[in-house]
Amino acid sequence: MAYIHSTKTTLTIGCINKDERKNPYERIINVGGVTTFGTRWKKSQPTVVREIDAGTHEYYVGQGIYRVRVITATSPYGNKYIKTEADGKEPNNLLSLPECP
Repeated sequence: MAYIHSTKTTLTIGCINKDERKNPYERIINVGGVTTFGTRWKKSQPTVVREIDAGTHEYYVGQGIYRVRVITATSPYGNKYIKTEADGKEPNNLLSLPECP
């Protein structure tokens, strides 16, 4: 019997791994962070896209009043990727995060 979650898992992204491509839609390879229990996690961008689109997970960048939701979008080339909602500051707060270990 499968257990069905009634709530979404919420994670805060604190770091990214990116490649050297100049295209911002393809630069992020992985995202990661630390859970509320202090455990490090890292997931591929396609996994995060699937989880957001399926409604099973919510991702954020920042804390408190500076917390911004991560959403999915489609590039002009038809590829799904993640970005932050517009917050009036940077176009995509994800690309300014430090590299994940």
